[in-house]
Amino acid sequence: MSATGARRRVAMLVNPAAGGSRGTDLAATAARRLLARGAEVELIAAQDVGAARDQARRCVADGVDVLAVVGGDGMVHLALQALAPAGGAVGPGTPATAGAPALAVVPAGTGNDFARVLGIPRRDAEAAADLVLDGEERTLDLGRVTGDGTPPRWFGTVLTSGFDALVTDRANRMRRPRGRMRYNLAMVAELGLLRPLPFVLDVDGARHELEATLIAVGNTTTYGGGMRICPHAAPDDGRLAVTVVPAVGRAELLRVFPRVYRGTHVSHPGVRTFTGRRVRVETADMRAYADGEPLGALPLEAEAVSAAVGVLVPPHRRRAARA
Repeated sequence: MSATGARRRVAMLVNPAAGGSRGTDLAATAARRLLARGAEVELIAAQDVGAARDQARRCVADGVDVLAVVGGDGMVHLALQALAPAGGAVGPGTPATAGAPALAVVPAGTGNDFARVLGIPRRDAEAAADLVLDGEERTLDLGRVTGDGTPPRWFGTVLTSGFDALVTDRANRMRRPRGRMRYNLAMVAELGLLRPLPFVLDVDGARHELEATLIAVGNTTTYGGGMRICPHAAPDDGRLAVTVVPAVGRAELLRVFPRVYRGTHVSHPGVRTFTGRRVRVETADMRAYADGEPLGALPLEAEAVSAAVGVLVPPHRRRAARA
């Protein structure tokens, strides 16, 4: 890639507020690195979500070689809406990534779970930028979400609903602290309101009526800054992984919760796991999040779309799907 990489056209989209307003500095560092190596770089600082979305779509339409985002999982989520195949359909034998720009990520967010799973450097902007020229393009699946009266949305990591959606909602409203601790504090605050929810879960036509604390649907293993909620997920197997955390009390949830970071919570006798191409989640008066971004109210249906996006990752990590 290095022979042609020096002439690569790179659009670098930055969230200036990412990483406690460090996003702009990290973007400048990454852009300088690429320019010094001969790449053509357009640095774009979007001031709000709408502008960022429009700019991402413009860059894809302009035919850049790489769409690089500087930010967290929210910026990755935004880029996926521009890069994923129109209509969500992939023709037989034709990768959805054919002719589309590759996605590169310079992590600058709070959780950076998309980068974490793919082995993209999360604390070295220059090393992350080098992947634009030296990385291996890996073709990944995405989840495509549809709901009543809402346009389709794409996600790269995990879709969640239930207690976790309430915690994410609270954590997103908190300004401090940063990182994993913010999520932990939000969880403690929501524990006082903990209640089981009656879900209807449909996996490839098999219907399950159950009470649960939360349901997670994973294209990858990890969310929330390193929690391996769906350790059986792989982003290149054409399927989604589902984890159902049962209706448990506060004390039991606190006892099991630390195991999520290792992915060993699935050995709890009440936890259930599934895999499937299509997953529908339904309960009353509840929202869902994916990649840490709000999707809307349930019911929602998620579908695994194979070979939906190409991502530049460190070489020789093709088997790192469950990292």
